[in-house]
Amino acid sequence: MRNAEDELIEILRDFNIDIVSSLPCEKIRNLLCLIYKEFFHIPLTREEEGVGISAGIALAGKRPAMFVQSSGMGNMLNALLSLTAFYGLPLPIFVSQRGIYKEAIAAQVPMGQRLPGILRESGISYSIINNRENFPLIRKHLYEVFEHGRVHVFLLNPAIWEASIRDLCPNYQSKALNSGSLIPDPEFPIPGPPQLTRYEILEILLPYLEGKAVICNLGFPSKELYSIMNQGSNFYMLGSMGMATPIGIGVAISSKRDVIVIDGDGSLLMNPNSLSIAALLKPDNLTIIAIDNGAYGSTGNQPTLTSKGLDLEVIARAFGISNTVKVSDGDGIKRAMESTRGLRFIHILAIPGNRDVPNIPIHHLDIKRRFQESLRF
Repeated sequence: MRNAEDELIEILRDFNIDIVSSLPCEKIRNLLCLIYKEFFHIPLTREEEGVGISAGIALAGKRPAMFVQSSGMGNMLNALLSLTAFYGLPLPIFVSQRGIYKEAIAAQVPMGQRLPGILRESGISYSIINNRENFPLIRKHLYEVFEHGRVHVFLLNPAIWEASIRDLCPNYQSKALNSGSLIPDPEFPIPGPPQLTRYEILEILLPYLEGKAVICNLGFPSKELYSIMNQGSNFYMLGSMGMATPIGIGVAISSKRDVIVIDGDGSLLMNPNSLSIAALLKPDNLTIIAIDNGAYGSTGNQPTLTSKGLDLEVIARAFGISNTVKVSDGDGIKRAMESTRGLRFIHILAIPGNRDVPNIPIHHLDIKRRFQESLRF
């Protein structure tokens, strides 16, 4: 008789899952090791970034799935509600439900036991999968997820895997990633103080964004971009701070289109580990632009840590992105955008301040529809 792990893998194959992202859990160790071998797999550093990456995958017309443990659901709840569910994107989430069966770690109990109620009150549909006899429920709800663009959580009882006798996981040896050092580039000397506001930077970027798949950070960045250049291939974020770069990663690995992320210092600092995923996957069609004005521009220009000396380019390089540059004027921006292809991180120093522009008058589901249609051409 097949193991439960093999049966679940077969279900995923039957529903043409393209990309699986996960964080580890000892209870589903064998299942995850099978997933590593059978699917395009993304190892996450935080659950929330998986929501953003999965959103990008879905926007590009591919089918994502996530595997996490119950404790991680708390880390991703806001992103699920304000991004995935808000835009009507499909995402099945398989949760190793800790704290309910032979749990040796007491700290796993509170979240594990309360999770069904948390999901119910959040309006997120879920199924309790206690044994293999419940697996037909997975097929039923996977159909609904991809047919109707829904989020569905499958709560997997650890008892399901108790009969597994195989150890499918090799002993991994760590391998250091040498990111190198920040050696000055003659073409891009150490920049002077910032000269441009974000709005003026977007105006300079306009010819480089035309026709590209553009993921734009929430708040004033999206409103300013809309006022400068509204195109169907712009994905305007209306919530889910910190998710711009993860969404861009998801789109880039699922599409052949050139993808440009317009991120900010406050957003990147909320989820900097997404840069490590970009460095790992190295999508050569992805450019991450960090417009760094040292302030939370959409909430009153409170200072971010970059105003105290924290360097986003150094962080990107430390995470393993080798093609980085820092600029502060129009000529530098143009040279950076015209430099070699491949995964790029362009750190643009900016003057704080927002342009007085109106809100984006497009319904969020129309933002999604236009963006998806643009990727088909």
